[in-house]
Amino acid sequence: MGRIVVTEFISLDGVVQAPGGEDFRYKDWTFEFDRGDEGEQFKTDEALGAEALLLGRVTYEGFASAWPAYEGELADKYNGMRKYVVSSTLTDPTWNNTQVISGDIATEVARLKAEVDGELQVAGSIRLAQELLEHDLVDELHLMTFPVLLGTGRRLFADTTDRTRWRLTGSRTVGEGVLITLFERDRA
Repeated sequence: MGRIVVTEFISLDGVVQAPGGEDFRYKDWTFEFDRGDEGEQFKTDEALGAEALLLGRVTYEGFASAWPAYEGELADKYNGMRKYVVSSTLTDPTWNNTQVISGDIATEVARLKAEVDGELQVAGSIRLAQELLEHDLVDELHLMTFPVLLGTGRRLFADTTDRTRWRLTGSRTVGEGVLITLFERDRA
């Protein structure tokens, strides 16, 4: 059985919008901070540890337009691994090893989670991450918190119909005060 891991760049006030692209008042805001070698290694190790990517359409399109042009271990991983994109509009994905998921997302992702052995990594994909949290399908949260209050923008944590409990499994500070926190869903 697979595990769903949501990984996000996040501000102190919970904003996850446009950390490295897209049209937004503070576009590329994470690039203002040095994550240091340890932060860069964490992100590389995290990506290399994933079995597959599970992405929303907007994040998928950003990844699909960028990663095929890169070379190296991380690019090889992203370009070669299985990718699942949740979309009601995308019908013909062009990035290697991509499958479109549509219909009832909670049902389809639960099925996918049962079929895939290993980590299904959700990077960015705000709306998808919120829906997965709402349906209690997320097993781990990996948050890289940047020391900035943006004051505006889309936030990761939206209202949910029920509360869930999480256990901190790791934390460290890297680079210029960037905090990495790892949380595991506490189902006890």
